[in-house]
Amino acid sequence: MSDAEEVVVACCQVPLAVGDVTGNRERVRHAVESAAGAGARIVVVPELASSGYAFGDAAEARALAEPADGPTVAEWAGLSRQLGVVLVGGFCELDAEGRLRNSAVLLDAGEVRALYRKAHLWDREKLIFTPGSAAPPVVGTSHGLLAVMVCYDLEFPEWVRLPALGGARLLCAPVNWPRLPRPDGERPAEMIKVQAAAATNRVFVAVADRTGTERDVDWTEGTVIVDPDGWPLAGPLFGRAGTALARCDLAAADDKRISAHNDVHADRRPDLYAHPPPTGHNPPPAHAPPTGPASPSGHNPPPGHAPPPGHGPPPGHGAPPGGQSAPAGRPGLYDAADRGPGPRDGPAGR
Repeated sequence: MSDAEEVVVACCQVPLAVGDVTGNRERVRHAVESAAGAGARIVVVPELASSGYAFGDAAEARALAEPADGPTVAEWAGLSRQLGVVLVGGFCELDAEGRLRNSAVLLDAGEVRALYRKAHLWDREKLIFTPGSAAPPVVGTSHGLLAVMVCYDLEFPEWVRLPALGGARLLCAPVNWPRLPRPDGERPAEMIKVQAAAATNRVFVAVADRTGTERDVDWTEGTVIVDPDGWPLAGPLFGRAGTALARCDLAAADDKRISAHNDVHADRRPDLYAHPPPTGHNPPPAHAPPTGPASPSGHNPPPGHAPPPGHGPPPGHGAPPGGQSAPAGRPGLYDAADRGPGPRDGPAGR
């Protein structure tokens, strides 16, 4: 593994269309080749980049799905090998048990180094995909330790913390962010959350969004590369296809200090974060929450609020179907965030 000080990272924002597998692959291939020609050695492409995103139903998704050793990943492996790049991209996976997964692969030197299955499914994705249950992989590559997650996963601080504690310098995230209303002059909330995640963990984050319109869905076009201080180095690319390129000193992510007396990892006090909290850390009665029905955790609407009919928003940003309240979360997956760093994948691991 090379510890070269700087590497050019690219995030490709391409137009995709559900069902146009051949066209989608071609557009992704051209974007990756262009990024490599501009000097990029780590390239990220969007979520579900081969199939498109706004599926009408699970049957349509199944017709577009392919195994992890299928033609899309095989083509990406060839690009990784021929161009000498680490390539990260999302695809619609049909796993060995016949389940549909919203997955991403990381390839280095033409080899699949990690297969990650999205753990946090958004809106109508829950009607199509089976969620993953493995933590984001931290992989030793030719450019140091990298990690992978997909779209809505980024909105869970516990999930982002896991690869940061595992030593990842760069978090690569294929996304599809449907455009949501926001006040004039404001950045998309998704970008703000990514900047916060980068700063609170002092890691680089590379997000590849998409552009264009798919079944009446417009996209945020929020492709961005963020440094460990939380500031964008490249992007967003509002209103156009293109590639965000940034020269990153990935070793800077090894330094978790933010002042002479503070370190974002060393200052953690995971004993206080346990649920339920340990004895002696409960708030006094005067500060107890009001009685009444508990609110479900996460981005859930009031009970009875159903998603709009049709494709909008697509399996991404919206409410659970049929007014169902969401479960209380999947805290068991986050336990490692309290235990500290775990084993890593790849040559820089154990």
